[in-house]
Amino acid sequence: MFAAMTAPVNNPEHGFCRDCLASQRSETRRCERCGSPRLVRHPELYRLHIAHIDCDAFYAAIEKRDNPALKDKPLIVGGGRRGVVSTACYIARIQGVRSAMPMFKALEACPEAVVIPPNMEKYVGVGREVRALMQALTPLVEPLSIDEAFLDLAGTERLHGMPPALVLARFAQTVEKELGITVSAGLSYCKFLAKIASDFRKPRGFSVIGEAEAPSFLAGQPVTLIWGVGKALAATLERDGIRTIAQLQRMERGELMRRYGVMGDRLYRLSRGEDDRRVDPDGDAKSVSAETTFDNDIGSLAELVPVLRGLSEKVSTRLKKSGIAGRTVVLKLKTQDFKLRTRNRQLGDPTR
Repeated sequence: MFAAMTAPVNNPEHGFCRDCLASQRSETRRCERCGSPRLVRHPELYRLHIAHIDCDAFYAAIEKRDNPALKDKPLIVGGGRRGVVSTACYIARIQGVRSAMPMFKALEACPEAVVIPPNMEKYVGVGREVRALMQALTPLVEPLSIDEAFLDLAGTERLHGMPPALVLARFAQTVEKELGITVSAGLSYCKFLAKIASDFRKPRGFSVIGEAEAPSFLAGQPVTLIWGVGKALAATLERDGIRTIAQLQRMERGELMRRYGVMGDRLYRLSRGEDDRRVDPDGDAKSVSAETTFDNDIGSLAELVPVLRGLSEKVSTRLKKSGIAGRTVVLKLKTQDFKLRTRNRQLGDPTR
């Protein structure tokens, strides 16, 4: 964790307790009012307003909430033995289980795990409840998935009678009390760093990255922390001898753009903590998809084509329901050794 969250700050009044929300006016390690160790201190704490909220092990948390007998057991939500892990609770994660891991590997890592098939209807319902609580804080909510979103809390202090940082902490309490699940929150001055912050100290995390510390914090991180740097680009950067964000910070914009095109400009800006993207509540969906997993290998077209037709009809229905269309058609196929094959074709006109 970065120093601003762990070391005493010059002004100890810049802090509060996440459990009772009391202001902290000393440098003690526990709350002066309730004794809780869950304190937040940061010199920019009350000036930041861009937040990222991410529910903790969302599907698994809902299943544990609905079945208390699962509380202390490793839990995997996913398909059959030929399927993949949708999500895993933190007990299972400690033993090496990860989302999108083939189920047989997950059970090798954690053979005592309880496996439950996904109940998407239930998860979507809880996701809507979380979203409603977010929208009660601010109209500027940009969903990223069923269980995470960006929020812009600028200008809401008069409405809520407290600064955004405290509003965010109270929101986390409300979700836990009313919905029985937990969230982690990141607070910063831009979306890029707010999302990074929300990944720290999960579950029930609350982390802050300020503008003054951003360049030094980023310098020590790997290039893969930058949004948009996937396996292919990371491999290219590795071949070019670029492994850390500090190396990107020492390079000129022109040089990065000559090497990596438009992505070079993104590498230049994000490596310096520059992100002017606004929280957009009306952001368009990036993709609409449907998929299935077979219990046994299927290799014949006669069997695969009807399945593909059914998936295509699902995508078509979802596109029509959302009032949108797409130009690029993508087909993903996973082989028996769990290697993913992807093919895509761009059409001349959008289709449903």
